[in-house]
Amino acid sequence: MSEATLTKYEKEGSVSLDSENTFVSLRDLLELLKPRVMSLVIFTAVVGLLLAPGDIHPILAVVSIICIAVGAGASGAINMWYDRDIDAVMSRTKSRPIPAGRVAPEVALGFGISLSIGSVVLMGLAVNWIAAALLAFTIFFYVVVYTIGLKRRTPQNIVIGGAAGAFPPMIGWSAVTGDISLPSIILFAIIFLWTPPHFWALALYRRGDYDRAGIPMLPVVSGEAITRRHIFLYSLALVPMTFLPNLIGLTGLIYGVGAVILGLIFLLLSFNTLREKGMKSARRLFPFSILYLFLIFAFLLVDNAWPIYL
Repeated sequence: MSEATLTKYEKEGSVSLDSENTFVSLRDLLELLKPRVMSLVIFTAVVGLLLAPGDIHPILAVVSIICIAVGAGASGAINMWYDRDIDAVMSRTKSRPIPAGRVAPEVALGFGISLSIGSVVLMGLAVNWIAAALLAFTIFFYVVVYTIGLKRRTPQNIVIGGAAGAFPPMIGWSAVTGDISLPSIILFAIIFLWTPPHFWALALYRRGDYDRAGIPMLPVVSGEAITRRHIFLYSLALVPMTFLPNLIGLTGLIYGVGAVILGLIFLLLSFNTLREKGMKSARRLFPFSILYLFLIFAFLLVDNAWPIYL
């Protein structure tokens, strides 16, 4: 390899991952972990951990969140390995490291498997094996059940597969308590019900991408009208679920008011998506749904923390 090439990789930051000295940039390795998705996973896991009753050493808390983040990223890397063929034909994903030719598929697979095993083992040895088992099941569910089993076979892929993204706050909770209890199940249910309207809003205006890739998303299989109806129905189920933390005494007035206001906005956008024939409302609903989930969990945190600062 020439001195100029080496200098280029030194500037970008890279590692050699095979015997032929094929260099992969650290930026591409990070992209394999789906950092934007990981950021929401980390935040909901942190909220679950901080809401849980009991104490956990700060170092173990940090280790727990790192393990959850790495496990989520690892499953994303394996997902990119398996979906490299459809990623190559979708405009939203064709620039990912594997279809763009920047990372070899076998490198991504090995990277994902190694991080998966490492995150689960570290969680079990350092924290507890209940949290480790939940983390392992989450990785398995996302890779095997969703990516391999559901994504290319049924329009209900995102409904069932959405459970994978709903586990992080439950894992964070179990890292502290060593068990699974009603509050953590409610946190799981909020994300589980949020996932279909969130992704179906995206699928409405990205329908052509999914059609070209042969992914049976609901708009492709059942049409826009049914998809809009399902978005609204799931929104009607989601918003009341966000009130349950108040009903079980987990939260108080701050969260309750926030959940009501956010829920009304979410329902309004969902209703507009239902009645509109164009894509304007769907394009508004999708980014707001991300903000919605973030703020719901932020209010959970603020409501439980505010007496400390008085």
